Amino acid sequence: MKVVSYNLRKHRAINELAALDERYSPDLMCLQECDTTDLPQRLGHLELAMSTSGNRLGLAVYYRPDRYEFRVVRSFALKKSLHDHLLRPAHERLIGVRLLDLEAERELVVASFHAAPLTALNSLRRHQIKSALAQLQFLGPGLPTLMVGDYNYPVFKDNLAEKVREVGYELTLSDSRTYTRYKFFRGHFDLATSVGFDIDRVETLPRGSSDHLPILVDARYAGVPAQAADVVI
Repeated sequence: MKVVSYNLRKHRAINELAALDERYSPDLMCLQECDTTDLPQRLGHLELAMSTSGNRLGLAVYYRPDRYEFRVVRSFALKKSLHDHLLRPAHERLIGVRLLDLEAERELVVASFHAAPLTALNSLRRHQIKSALAQLQFLGPGLPTLMVGDYNYPVFKDNLAEKVREVGYELTLSDSRTYTRYKFFRGHFDLATSVGFDIDRVETLPRGSSDHLPILVDARYAGVPAQAADVVI
């Protein structure tokens, strides 16, 4: 299973998505900071599952209808930062989609996540991440779950990984930095959190017009041998 995650930087990178689909053929695409009034229903091989409605710049998830059958989708509001209360940039910070994998004949959950901005404390973002993972378990109890997106977590990722493991998930960084706009806030901002999946690789893709670089997550169901992944999943 291949999943692209991309923060579009206030929708600026929207015209790059068709090329990403053509070049990498992802099974799913999870977006952040997209103008939800200007999203196509179809994007190359992908179909729009849902976008947020509580704010113009929000989240969206696309999936391959020839590979997956849409079951349930939910958006969630998470604990707000002071920035959110004052400027109201985002109400819903999580979209979770429950799908049936038609090839593997099993269900899974994939989610697009966008944490509070850098003006907030890491403790708030940890709270948002923990709450998001709990919401996804309600959406698909016991199902393999992958949450990707912009975690806005510049430092102390070992501590974050430990907190994520405490609730049964694994945190995976990409092979190179995904955010380089500011001198003091460079690093891996775009991450993958998973349970029930083995993450073979998270690749940082070439830079586009966004201040974030897209990532490509290569995942398979836990216990499926790597050499059989192309056949089974």
